[in-house]
Amino acid sequence: MHTHFMDKVRNYDVSFSGLKTGKHKFRFEINKEFFQLFDTEQEFTNPRITADVLLDKHSTFLEFDIEVNGTVELVCDITTENFDHPIENEVKVLVKFGEEYDDSEEDVITIPTSDHAFNISQLVYESVVLSIPMKKVSPEVSDEDLAILEKFSPKEAEEEENKSDPRWDALKNLKNKN
Repeated sequence: MHTHFMDKVRNYDVSFSGLKTGKHKFRFEINKEFFQLFDTEQEFTNPRITADVLLDKHSTFLEFDIEVNGTVELVCDITTENFDHPIENEVKVLVKFGEEYDDSEEDVITIPTSDHAFNISQLVYESVVLSIPMKKVSPEVSDEDLAILEKFSPKEAEEEENKSDPRWDALKNLKNKN
């Protein structure tokens, strides 16, 4: 990793080493620059998203509650027009200290005892990606239009169900890279 990239990723660090035990609030603006940190196929146009982080610091572990809210511009699959899609998600994660980084447990992340900060970028990125539907349909498109369209393309719909979600594959690849 080149240092410039690392510097940018550090913008999403929650530094906990100097904090007293108890609750602390942080707010991050999630903009285009944020998504450029990730090697992603997905276009994140005009993201206007905030990540509100509530850190509850205990003497031996940390509790993070990350609320991701805002909008991102998507292109409608049907009308090809841009529309704002609401992004809304919440992630709760327990951060423990151990020998080395480990995120194999559900909702628990272990970080090295020597770490002074916890980086939320991956969690925020996943929350946003999961808020984006596979089928991007503008609110302008009525249910009737959709019903008509689906009548004409039943086969495609079935095939799509069986394919794995490319977004998950991308996330899996990201995890494996580290």
